[in-house]
Amino acid sequence: MSDDIGHQKRALRAELRERRQLLSETARDAAASGIRAQLDALLEQTGARSISCYLSATTEPGTREFVEHAVSRGIRVLLPVTRSDGLLDWTVASADGDIAEGLFGLPEPVGELLGPIAVNDVDLLIIPAAAVDTRGMRLGWGRGYFDKTIGSMEGCPPVYAVIYDSELIDEVPREIHDQPVSGVVTPTRTVSLAPRRR
Repeated sequence: MSDDIGHQKRALRAELRERRQLLSETARDAAASGIRAQLDALLEQTGARSISCYLSATTEPGTREFVEHAVSRGIRVLLPVTRSDGLLDWTVASADGDIAEGLFGLPEPVGELLGPIAVNDVDLLIIPAAAVDTRGMRLGWGRGYFDKTIGSMEGCPPVYAVIYDSELIDEVPREIHDQPVSGVVTPTRTVSLAPRRR
């Protein structure tokens, strides 16, 4: 990574992290309700019956309510479990599933691990992001797990990043390994940004 791009990414991540930490609990609860409504509508629109999602951390736009609702509707939801080799294992979400602290202190499900290629069977990927730009380039949190996952999928389905409204920005710093997303889901809207991957 060039030093300049790396510095730009670190500075932007720090600013976004601080903004998220300043949000009130009321604002976070409202955002989680909005995210659930937007993701429910995206499921209807795409007809997806098997998806990947993630369990949001405290400062992230909330996805847990959506995951619980999707599971109760019979949608197969794969949740990621981080590995020390930079890959993701996956486990199927359940209504009464336990949650533990993962490798980086993030919430992760407890369950049977299906291995990295299990995600190849989903119709839709819902992933975290720090920000996304109007061309569909995503800024993650710097560990590369989702870029590796998306980049390794042969027939990648639509990929939507979940962010707050203010995190859809004009441009994010980009490196060669960074993977674009098909669109973003915010508490107030769903925006398609990039053509579907082939």
